[in-house]
Amino acid sequence: MKAKIRDKYLLYKVRKGDSEAFGKIYNIYVDKIYRFVFLKTSSKEESEDITGQTFYKVVEYISDSEKQIENLQAFLYRVARNLVADFYKKANIQTLEMTPKIEETLPDEQVIPEKRIDQKLELEKVKLALKELNDDYKDAIILYYIEELPVREMAQIMDRTEGAVRVLIHRALEALRDKVQ
Repeated sequence: MKAKIRDKYLLYKVRKGDSEAFGKIYNIYVDKIYRFVFLKTSSKEESEDITGQTFYKVVEYISDSEKQIENLQAFLYRVARNLVADFYKKANIQTLEMTPKIEETLPDEQVIPEKRIDQKLELEKVKLALKELNDDYKDAIILYYIEELPVREMAQIMDRTEGAVRVLIHRALEALRDKVQ
């Protein structure tokens, strides 16, 4: 709850023209948004561009709109998700052709040591299987298991009910298990 209050305060300050407040928003969320975009695009350059566009669009929205943003994190993910979809539409790409290096997307303490070859092989299977899932399933797995977002926020990001998101997570996990085996 503290994060929501902090975000509302920062949004208020941004509306009043405080660029430092937007810098704080950027610093809080840039790594999460970048990781989410990178897992969807697998390109460092494209991920950086889309992440930058995400924050640019959000600051434009805040400046041009009187509408309130109820959940800043969910709003940022939703903008990023839409920009990734636009990227693939423009490029006329239906599926992801590359999978990201998991080591680049996880915090240092979660990087799998080289000694654990069995786990690395399993991870490779999961990465390949994730590549074969449809976009909704990929989003569900990334947002829930990697970004660790609550179902409520995922529902806002994906414009679905919480029940529908729970079902989507379950189906995505089942589809991933089927692909891995």
